[in-house]
Amino acid sequence: MKERWKKFLLDAGAEMDNGRVLHFGNPERELRVATTGNVLSDLNHLGLISAHGADAATFLQGQLTCDIRDVTDDSSLLGASCSHKGRVLTLFRLFRRGDGYYLQCAAELVEETLKRLRKYVLMSKVTLEDAGSAMVRFGYLGPEADRHLSELLGKVPEEVGSVIQTPDLLVVRLPGTQPRFEIAGSLEPACKLWESLNAWAAPVGAEAWRLQSILAGVPEVYAATSELFVPQMLNLQVLQGISFIKGCYTGQEVVARSEYLGKQKRRMFRAFAPAADRPDPGTDLYAPGSQSGQGPGKVVDAALAQGGGYEMLVVAELAAVEAGGMRLGDAEGPELEFRELPYALPEKA
Repeated sequence: MKERWKKFLLDAGAEMDNGRVLHFGNPERELRVATTGNVLSDLNHLGLISAHGADAATFLQGQLTCDIRDVTDDSSLLGASCSHKGRVLTLFRLFRRGDGYYLQCAAELVEETLKRLRKYVLMSKVTLEDAGSAMVRFGYLGPEADRHLSELLGKVPEEVGSVIQTPDLLVVRLPGTQPRFEIAGSLEPACKLWESLNAWAAPVGAEAWRLQSILAGVPEVYAATSELFVPQMLNLQVLQGISFIKGCYTGQEVVARSEYLGKQKRRMFRAFAPAADRPDPGTDLYAPGSQSGQGPGKVVDAALAQGGGYEMLVVAELAAVEAGGMRLGDAEGPELEFRELPYALPEKA
């Protein structure tokens, strides 16, 4: 995080821990406002990797599930890097700025991801770097978010994944139950835009933004869940995170077989649990009668819900969900209440 941006946030009342904005003084109110009003959220709890060089696009095309040719000045995508067994190692939001590509992921995975990807560079003309301090990043969401940004910037991305760029800023429209955007760019213009938006919005901590991603059905992969799921288990085929026509990439054969052969037995669901403590990513689920050696499912992500309990994304066996009675942790854990995702899934899933 840029030190001047950190000072800007602290002066605005942010409470921080290890570079993560916890809240701006009233976390309960922030969760409430985040589901009904307009809010601003610093995004430096997410890491950022840059890829520059003449071979950057070719290199990324051979490493990620998405088609890098579709990541342009006007378009952003989700994409995953996978193991040879087709399991997601890191999940990214990709965008292009200038002559480089930027890959946003869980901050805790940046170092390991860089180490792994650099092994494949070989003679390619591509440089991979930790770009967490390269630009300011914050989110803006709310029922009037598109109108506000349009008034200040002159235009706004209309479709999910679309991008607008100015000389100083980049704006990506993200999936959401209400208009949701990420803004990235230079320090001074970002501070100015934050201050202008702050006239209409309440600043919130990372928890409120995490909650909105869960309500939108957008997963995150952390160290505890790296290499647990094939991309389709995370609904990436619906979230435009997989190309099945782009050609080869690491893990592609397994991902393709999962799509075209047989019936998908697990997928990602949205659920609520009246739990007192946060379920960590990777927490096991319990289902009476499940005979799977892998267990009936695992927690993908969780965020504190307004009024208590936790909103979650979970990967679970379809049969176990249909049978009912799934619980968090073990047979004594709280029972999960499954809720609708804001997007349709393929019938064969």
